Amino acid sequence: MSDEELERIKQKKLQEMIKRQQEQKAQEETRVIDLDSPNFEKTISSNSPTLVDFWAEWCAPCRLMYPVFTRLSRKYKTIKFARLNIDKNNDIAQKLGIQAIPIFIMFKSGKAVDRVVGAVGESGIDLIAQKYS
Repeated sequence: MSDEELERIKQKKLQEMIKRQQEQKAQEETRVIDLDSPNFEKTISSNSPTLVDFWAEWCAPCRLMYPVFTRLSRKYKTIKFARLNIDKNNDIAQKLGIQAIPIFIMFKSGKAVDRVVGAVGESGIDLIAQKYS
């Protein structure tokens, strides 16, 4: 093999490795599931705990909590983290009696087992996540 051919092979392998790392990082960053009417029941019905952030686009405290929620989704691998926009899924919000947002509800096997209301910061979400991890 020539040096040029070896160099091309090395460059190709390097690009493949970089691409895989970027894909893996993107998957880790998007650990938060977007919920809607079709996937809500299936997502919360699993045996593993699922922490759902109920939010709306117009809600400033909700927007403030999103980076915290996302960061903690990477920390707690045994918990599913999900979000539900209450304006787009009003039927679910009404069914659960959501009257204030943000609200974070922990579900296990389809049942709400715990909840935290308000912009509770990292410590508030961390507390509920620790309890179920």
